[in-house]
Amino acid sequence: MHFDPALAAQAAFQGARPQLGGDWDTAVALEERFSSNAGAEAREAYEALLELAQRYPLAHSFQAFCIYITWQQVTEETIARHFHTGSRLCEQYLAFLEGKNPVDVAYVAELHESFRAGLGLQEEEDLQTEFRQDTPKGGD
Repeated sequence: MHFDPALAAQAAFQGARPQLGGDWDTAVALEERFSSNAGAEAREAYEALLELAQRYPLAHSFQAFCIYITWQQVTEETIARHFHTGSRLCEQYLAFLEGKNPVDVAYVAELHESFRAGLGLQEEEDLQTEFRQDTPKGGD
């Protein structure tokens, strides 16, 4: 990875302040719980942050923040559910790029590859590509 997701999360979180309006204080409290705890306490705060993000689909910085902290969840608890969540969040984020921070877009694209690789999806695509290349075409 060519960047530090924890630092990127901090920067994106600060950028989310004007995007969250009245829910900023809630986001701050949840982020503090997430950052200063481990285990079930951190997981509950993480899930609450993702729920808050669902209410603000146009809060691009907050969406990027949630992707970065999902990577942190992967490193704390390496389970398929976190890889799936990360991949889904990245796909949603990358589906529409207008108005988004180009640095976040690049970082999210890189994380998307990592989430997919963690699920073995990149290897599967590589095998399918190789199979298509090896399959005889008409006239071969």
